[in-house]
Amino acid sequence: MNDMKNYKTLKRDWLIYAISGLLLLGFGISLSGEALIRKYEAKDWQDWFWWGTLALVVINSGISLFGKAITLRMRLDQLQKLK
Repeated sequence: MNDMKNYKTLKRDWLIYAISGLLLLGFGISLSGEALIRKYEAKDWQDWFWWGTLALVVINSGISLFGKAITLRMRLDQLQKLK
């Protein structure tokens, strides 16, 4: 019974981390594109600098969450093999 509860919790966490990571990664890439557009249109460096910095933070956050999802998926696969 405890293994089944642990499996369901791991699966839920895996889905949350995977989906969140992919969404953040895509959003960060979009922000990066916006920063590039602003860089070529702007005269002042501060207009695009903060957009680019935010894009890097969001992209790295997405990669981190997706990496966590991969570790959770490995645990799920291990639990499947034990059954």
